[in-house]
Amino acid sequence: MFVRVKKGIDTMTISDFELDSSKGIDLTYRKKKKAGSVACEGIITTYHEYCRNTSIHGVQYLGERERPFRERIFWLFVFLISIYGCSTLIQSAYTKWTETPVIVSFAEKSTPVWSIPFPAVTVCSETKRVLKQKGKETTYADLYSQFSEDMRVSRVFRPENVSALEMEEFRTLLHVCNTQIMDEYIPLIAGDDLDYFDVLQRMLPQFDRYFFYCRWLSRFGECETFFRKTLTEEGICYTFNGLRATKIYRDDTYQYQHSGEPLEMENISSQHTPWTLETGYALDSEVETFPARVLSAGARSGIFLALQSFKQEVDYACRGPVQGFKVLLHAPDDVPQVSKQFVRIPMGKEVVIAVKPNMITMSSGIAEYHPIRRQCFLSHERSLRFFKVYTESNCQLECLANFTLIKCGCVKFSMPRTIDMPVCGEDKIHCYDRAERELLIREFKRVRALNAARDDSRGVESACNCMPACTSLIYNTEISQANFDLEEMLMAEGDTEFLKEYPGSQMSRLSIYFKQSQFITSKRSELYGMTEFLANCGGIFGLFMGFSILSLVEMIYHFTLRFFTNLKRLVKG
Repeated sequence: MFVRVKKGIDTMTISDFELDSSKGIDLTYRKKKKAGSVACEGIITTYHEYCRNTSIHGVQYLGERERPFRERIFWLFVFLISIYGCSTLIQSAYTKWTETPVIVSFAEKSTPVWSIPFPAVTVCSETKRVLKQKGKETTYADLYSQFSEDMRVSRVFRPENVSALEMEEFRTLLHVCNTQIMDEYIPLIAGDDLDYFDVLQRMLPQFDRYFFYCRWLSRFGECETFFRKTLTEEGICYTFNGLRATKIYRDDTYQYQHSGEPLEMENISSQHTPWTLETGYALDSEVETFPARVLSAGARSGIFLALQSFKQEVDYACRGPVQGFKVLLHAPDDVPQVSKQFVRIPMGKEVVIAVKPNMITMSSGIAEYHPIRRQCFLSHERSLRFFKVYTESNCQLECLANFTLIKCGCVKFSMPRTIDMPVCGEDKIHCYDRAERELLIREFKRVRALNAARDDSRGVESACNCMPACTSLIYNTEISQANFDLEEMLMAEGDTEFLKEYPGSQMSRLSIYFKQSQFITSKRSELYGMTEFLANCGGIFGLFMGFSILSLVEMIYHFTLRFFTNLKRLVKG
């Protein structure tokens, strides 16, 4: 018996599934064909239902069977153009969200000066060595002149009538005096390895003669109670209100081991939570705390110094024609780098420095972003080898020390280092000077190459990876000065004893205070958070297509639940 198939009929009887064994007809194929046609019809039915009911603009015209074919092509073309425009704008919004999620803007409220520490003040005298026995001790100029002559003649430096201590001081002064006038190829001078910090302390001018007078918060006191010794690239300087080396450096560093005793003012706030730049002062901290702070602006709420030097102790061959003092204002947790930024305090002048803080804080929302995206580090995100505290300048100093060690096999005496790291001798002076410049050039070329490759400077990190800290504090200054004529003042007062007690005295006065009691901080906050990004995308979808979350639910509903319902109905029918 043959199987009969009627054209155009969707239903089949049981007899339709009978087989003619002689012909070998397999009706399994016909079953599959029937199931495929049902699924196809289910999709078509669901599509037309979706087009009739969807809230997306223009789609309903694509599903109307009675609409002319040309009109449906027109609306398909318009719909595709809308999708293209929508996708382009959303791509632009996504790029902005991923690459520039953070904006720095002014904070909503002003900040009082008592919420931040008074700036740390590092003072360096240009006099690096005092001749203890005038006329009997060889000056640096004499030693360097003989050294240069011996190098040209025999390349051996063996001065006569020079003690071992003077030779140690001369070798140390080669590192802190003007290195630009030195010959490039200086040989290593014979002698034992030096502890430059000890030698610098031995040469150091007497503190109470040079820091003649101090006043802090309208209270007079001895300067020793306010200042501590600090090892810098220009020798030993004195720092006021800076954190102790044990709070900045790690335990195995040379600086930590030579931190000295804590100052009396440091014990004031020992019972409170330590100050950090990110957390600030504890809410229960007292007015007098450490690092010290002031309650208002003006000269009465600042520090006043009378600095003194002596004409007979000036060594122009070492520091050049400009004498006096260098002053650097920095955050308490920053290591001072006096040779990079300083204010010159000439002798015979009164210098007034009005401080304007510039502080950048952050909102809690940007902590979730990757540091490359927000372009700053939180304190726990970037660990330094030599420092406990991350700041951009501390990071750069550590990177320079590491680069110098690789380039020269040693580090400069003032650089952060461990106890066992070699210290450069006088034959490596030009090497570590060149290393600093080479590091800057390397960083410049690397970032420029990455920028060219990416065609975008955002998200590019240097080899040192020293991005700014998310919370930072710098102190901008306004400087004014006037003549300070000590001799004329003493003559007017009839004081003839002072210059006899301090012959050759040259004096300057320095005042440092906040200019205003309130200042405007900057704040890193989200430019495009998830909420803003979704709102932007929703606006673009709505403008081009009338699309919303419910439109997406509609689409999912019609091609899942509604599709299976239609499919079930067609199978039963």
